[in-house]
Amino acid sequence: MSRHGKASATVAVILAATGLTACGSAQSGGSAAPAGRTGAGTYVSGGVFVKAISADPGHLDPLTGVSLAAREMVGYAYESLVYSTPDGKFEPWLATRWELGEKKITYTLHDGVTCSDGKPFTAQTAADNINYHADPKHATFYYGSQIHKGVSAKAEGNTLTVTTKENDPFLLANTGTVEMVCGAGLADPAKLKTTTDGTGLYALGGSTPGSTYTYTKRKDYAWGPKGVTSQTKGLPDSLEIRVVTDESTAANLLLSSEINAAVVLGTDRKRLDGAKLGSVGVRNPVGEMLFNERAERPTSDPLVRQALVTALDRKAIGDVVSDGSATDSKSLVVKNPLLCVAGGPKWTLPATDLAKAGSLLDQAGWRLGAGGKREKDGKPLTVKFIYDAATGTHAPAAELVQQTWDELGVTTKLSANDANAWSEQLFQTFDWDTGFVQIAPGGPVTVSTFFAGATPDKGGNNFMFVDNPEYEALAEKAATATPETTCDLWQQAEAALVERTDVFPLADNEQRTYLSGVELEQPNFVAPTTIRMLG
Repeated sequence: MSRHGKASATVAVILAATGLTACGSAQSGGSAAPAGRTGAGTYVSGGVFVKAISADPGHLDPLTGVSLAAREMVGYAYESLVYSTPDGKFEPWLATRWELGEKKITYTLHDGVTCSDGKPFTAQTAADNINYHADPKHATFYYGSQIHKGVSAKAEGNTLTVTTKENDPFLLANTGTVEMVCGAGLADPAKLKTTTDGTGLYALGGSTPGSTYTYTKRKDYAWGPKGVTSQTKGLPDSLEIRVVTDESTAANLLLSSEINAAVVLGTDRKRLDGAKLGSVGVRNPVGEMLFNERAERPTSDPLVRQALVTALDRKAIGDVVSDGSATDSKSLVVKNPLLCVAGGPKWTLPATDLAKAGSLLDQAGWRLGAGGKREKDGKPLTVKFIYDAATGTHAPAAELVQQTWDELGVTTKLSANDANAWSEQLFQTFDWDTGFVQIAPGGPVTVSTFFAGATPDKGGNNFMFVDNPEYEALAEKAATATPETTCDLWQQAEAALVERTDVFPLADNEQRTYLSGVELEQPNFVAPTTIRMLG
């Protein structure tokens, strides 16, 4: 797609919050409660909020960080012009109001916003952020997915105006959800790897990489969503983000009240549910399967891909991969605010049919040979299936896939990946065929940076080497369509991917953050201004 450059994001990490709404206005209030108030206790100010994360972020740079851990850490110290609620609505934050025009949006910024170093955050600072991301040479997290080179920004007083050369039906979400860096950080981005320079309620106080990151509450904060200030009842004095790589350990710490929050995906959930711990969740494409379509791989053939997925029992495998909590996928968009998800999907998934799968492989030239194994030109049909070693349900589900494909005559090699192996195989060696590989975007434009455009060897994110002309044509049209028509086009584009088996949405479930002694909102990650400690 011509309008989008390289999106600086990686697989299973896409959190760009893209959405669509018309306008907003200032809201007032003093100590608004987070959504889902349980009544389990009264709010008690002070103390330390402790959250476990499963991996070290590596660095804290909000401009270039791409890992799940890195993007989570960004949210503790940096803020955006608008706040995206868990149900996908937009509320004022650094901006008190906004007005959409033709190919432009105008924000009125909150008075008195300051950075953690005490310096003012102005409309000019916000304009500098937008313009920084719009420069392709910076290759930021937002470039290509939310901000492109046709975007520019200027400031006048406390008013920020962002314009785009092409129509952008998601202009509010694309620009309003960019996490803003203060002037000193933009001037010296290198320092952002180990320090924070934002407008957030909390600022980094100290860190021990690989172990603990501590954030301290500011005393002068007065511009949070729903009127949150430093004095709002229930806010902790500090945040401790602790690296806990073992999920069972995190569950034990929750049950003993040594930590307040942790994502738990596997069988330990049963213990936490039994203890009646609260939780907040986001949709998780736990069973999503992607395919390597490089010419030398067997999965470059659409008939092979179709055969492989047609053989699978979605219900049986979905139950295993989701630990019994499978739901049908509604969209390839799974993160807040779930843009263009309503009314979908438009795709149709194939019914399980092992005989039809065999016939498709016959058509592709892979015929049963000696020993019941498929081969072509003397070579066996061997498929390398990769999955996340840290996701406890992936291994048994992968084994079930292997058993099914064995019946089909396919030799399946299972490969468990850690974080380093993911990066190496998907973006460097390309030594994989399919597997439980997920992307988790907040909008369809981000989806397009993976299924269209440049491949990693040419600086892009299309690590699957997908070449789907129908999808690209629909995505190109949708990217500059009117707000009234864009979602229908994006959903048609998704269907073009699924029905060509460029992606197979086998099953989704809910990714839960379990809570102990605390309430909060989690649009995608924990929103610091919504944390309320319970007595």
